[in-house]
Amino acid sequence: MYPPGCAKVKCSWHHCLPGLLLQLLLALCFFSYLRMSQEKHKPKPMWVSELGAPSQATEGSSAHLPLRVLLWTWPFNQPVALSRCSELWPGTADCQLTVNRSEYPQVDAVLVHHREFSHRPQMQLPPSPRPPGQRWVWFSMESPSNCLKLKDLDGYFNLTMSYRRDSDIFMPYGWLEPWPSQPVETLLNISAKTKLVAWVVSNWNTDSIRVQYYKLLKPHLQVDVYGRFHTPLPHALMAKQLSQYKFYLAFENSLHPDYITEKLWKNALQAWAVPVVLGPSRVNYEQFLPPKAFIHVEDFQSPKDLAQYLLALDKDYASYLNYFRWRETLRPRSFSWALMFCKACWKLQQEPRYQTVPSIASWFQ
Repeated sequence: MYPPGCAKVKCSWHHCLPGLLLQLLLALCFFSYLRMSQEKHKPKPMWVSELGAPSQATEGSSAHLPLRVLLWTWPFNQPVALSRCSELWPGTADCQLTVNRSEYPQVDAVLVHHREFSHRPQMQLPPSPRPPGQRWVWFSMESPSNCLKLKDLDGYFNLTMSYRRDSDIFMPYGWLEPWPSQPVETLLNISAKTKLVAWVVSNWNTDSIRVQYYKLLKPHLQVDVYGRFHTPLPHALMAKQLSQYKFYLAFENSLHPDYITEKLWKNALQAWAVPVVLGPSRVNYEQFLPPKAFIHVEDFQSPKDLAQYLLALDKDYASYLNYFRWRETLRPRSFSWALMFCKACWKLQQEPRYQTVPSIASWFQ
């Protein structure tokens, strides 16, 4: 018996099957559309793309005169070799890079490194009047904590170039790019890793977050500390020395979005040590690295818990090896000043329009 108003629908399987299949097909289409829509709006981690080369060559650039770019000062007053951009960064047309200030009235753009003019900006910036159409590029790889007098730069610059992803010209400290598939076991020499944790620190500020965290970690874990106030480690020997360690403390000197420096890209990854990071959030790191490529201090309730995890990994070969699986398809690459200049060259060619940055301080700090 069925309730009043209801009746049992009789349908033989060979009559119902087409309708059921149609409903199944429609359901699959709906869920596929929903998944594609979610993926479309999901932020794409930047480590899945090749940050080391432009996506395509600059169209028609070879038919025009090279862009003339003046480097106002060497970064930190240290000269670097200026390479042909077409060789250093394939797909980029060459610029005419110069450090000769007498060419200032003729150049198309000027690259100005923040550190060298930050103490007296108005006196150390290029002179006025500016040649018509000339663009100035402000660049720095330092965090806002180490950039003085940013407010004095309002209205001077047309483009920004830094490690920040929202810069006009984005140049990270490092990135990942594909390499031929190769089993990680043939590259990682576990037997050579006879030591546990290392940390190289030159600026020892006892009030900094990273030093405070280290002091809480130290009672529970042996950390070999190198640097100006600890065991000396010449730069030429750094990679060899750090490659003996399973873990490296990639602790940043200040905490800012996207500020992920050579402490991770060179000190840790080039030494094949698993980076233990203290810096921006894990979500931010995962825009640059796979989730299983590093250990973040925020994943643990206390430094003691982190110490216990590292000690456990030291005895668990399989779990430790999981932190290197990403290397089967990807390899780390590191920033250089020459590459940064070439990226500026490429961006200036790609976007000839003139703009002004109203306030670097409002954006960067």
